[in-house]
Amino acid sequence: MRIPAFGPSLLVLACAAAWAAPLKLATPRAEFQVLASGRVLAARLQGGRRLTLDLPGARDGAPVLDLRRAKAGPRRAEVPFLDRGPLVRTLVLEVRPETPEALFASIRVTNPQDRPLPLGEVRVLGVNLAPGRLNSFQGASVGWGEDEVLEPRPGARPNRMGAMNPDGLGGGIPVTAFWNAATCASLGALSTAACALPVDVAADGAVEASLTFPARTLAPRETWTSPRGYLSVHGGDFYEPLRLWSTLMGAQGWRPRVPPASAFEATWCSWGYGFDITPARMLGVLPKLKDLGLAWATLDDRWFDAYGDWKPRPDTFPGDALKAMVDRFHAAGVKVQLWWLPIGAEIANGKGESHRYRQSDVVRDHPEWLVLDPSGRPATMVRSLAVLDPALPDVRAYFRDMAVRFIRDYGFDGFKMDNIFAIPPCHNPLHRHASPDESTRAVAGLYREILEATHALKPEAVIQICPCGTLPSADWLPWMDQGVTADPVGAAQVRRRIKILKALLGPGAAVSGDHVELSAMTREGHPDWFETGEDFASTLGAGGVVSTKFVWPPTGAVPASGPVDLTPAREEVWRKWLALYDRKRLSSGTFLNLYTLGVDAPEGYAVAKDGILHYAFYAPGPWKGDVELRGLQPGTYRVRDYAEGRDLGPVTVPAGRAPRLPVAFTDHLLLEVAP
Repeated sequence: MRIPAFGPSLLVLACAAAWAAPLKLATPRAEFQVLASGRVLAARLQGGRRLTLDLPGARDGAPVLDLRRAKAGPRRAEVPFLDRGPLVRTLVLEVRPETPEALFASIRVTNPQDRPLPLGEVRVLGVNLAPGRLNSFQGASVGWGEDEVLEPRPGARPNRMGAMNPDGLGGGIPVTAFWNAATCASLGALSTAACALPVDVAADGAVEASLTFPARTLAPRETWTSPRGYLSVHGGDFYEPLRLWSTLMGAQGWRPRVPPASAFEATWCSWGYGFDITPARMLGVLPKLKDLGLAWATLDDRWFDAYGDWKPRPDTFPGDALKAMVDRFHAAGVKVQLWWLPIGAEIANGKGESHRYRQSDVVRDHPEWLVLDPSGRPATMVRSLAVLDPALPDVRAYFRDMAVRFIRDYGFDGFKMDNIFAIPPCHNPLHRHASPDESTRAVAGLYREILEATHALKPEAVIQICPCGTLPSADWLPWMDQGVTADPVGAAQVRRRIKILKALLGPGAAVSGDHVELSAMTREGHPDWFETGEDFASTLGAGGVVSTKFVWPPTGAVPASGPVDLTPAREEVWRKWLALYDRKRLSSGTFLNLYTLGVDAPEGYAVAKDGILHYAFYAPGPWKGDVELRGLQPGTYRVRDYAEGRDLGPVTVPAGRAPRLPVAFTDHLLLEVAP
């Protein structure tokens, strides 16, 4: 593992520096060795063994650290760089007894001169891993449908975090993790600021990854310290690295909410009807929602006239039709969420998927609120929308008051905030930003104000934030009530994203598996998919909240995205699984990290609820063999396939060993193991 140099390496170096003894920092669980080259060797200590993913026998590079002048104690070290330039750089390292699996690192840079000096990209930590059967988690929000849990393959992924991508996406969780059956190594940044965690895989499978922060300029006599990063070692997969990141961020005030009970109730969404949803269609499906026990209905995209204005669409929701519809749902005992996309606003740029954009009223009335690009033109975000700068108090008040109006005046019970990604930096001179990135960094503050205003009116309200097709953004994760797997491409992504979000938000977090129709799909060219999913088991067994977007009464039409009619045959499937979900409600149980993705076969999950352990196993098709029932205390238990109502008999758990159960199943097996 390597901490790269800044700028060109020194060509002439003292032999003493080149051959200085490694600097060692250790805890009862891990050992870290820092070499003069900046390379860091990391090992997990377990049962007298040193477990590592490091590339063995890697050539050491030229020295970049002056280990002879290191100020080192048992837990902390400061190591100066060997530099020719004017900037003075120091690597600061630390281990902590409360987090014995991690080495923390930051770089302190001082400009000793009386003039500004540029500082290039800052690399804080890096890893060099041996080829082999590795799995990885890469937390960037890079593209709709791309896997974040994957085997490293030759090539490069820049994995930029926190800034908008050219396609309008962007965000992500600043963590990468690599693991095999023996151990796991992870890099993370303890900040929501823009950073990158690039991964480069050589042709032979060797992996190089690093944590970097963007270039900047140091003012005269300024001392700047990078955000803290860390290198950690674990057992298992990405779950423990993400829990560690969440815990460490919690110490800095980043704390996800405890969800209200209503966040665990099953949801129906109008997106099966597409952009032309009407009150008649919403009310037409209401009897079926009641019949199937669905507690929530979401009024999805295109109920509104224009992005930014968010007034009811006059051709489909005229007069008081919107409020009257919500009142009808409430009279039937069903809560209603509203779909919207704060921050974006229409301008007459000829764009628009659902309709041709016009100049929104808010842009007409407040052009001074717009985020501008470096050329002075309106910058655009996802969906080619102009951006109202959330760094401005007036903009935040505008959207906060709008949320209040939706809840108080129309009666909605929460929001589905969709297509939520990073936004562009602002170069509008009227805003007097100290940095163009102030607009990007202000997004989370706006979502916090929306959440707090909403819950002040309705404590049981549920806000879901959906970064369609990608991972969420670290900065706004605390400001929602329910995570979502965000347009997963198939059941594997459903399950893995539930595990990711349970790690980030907590083992008792509310995580929607998104529309069950997304649990099976085939690509129909790029970027279109054909959806045929009915896999409720992937959401239920992994501990997610079930959701659907069926159309009822059936119309016989098949949209380009796939069938959505709730036909009699499909209704039989939906009825079974919705009743099972309502009876078990594992989404409100405690997720247990007992199985390692990419290592254990079949793929396994465990949830504890009401003193009973529930297991879920998945395979692509038929599977036969033994499954290991981990996490049980010694004793005798009854095993039952709760999805099919089959009793599988007793199992005895000896001390210190998990029992193995011979099973045969197709696609999934859901078990409850009760004393």
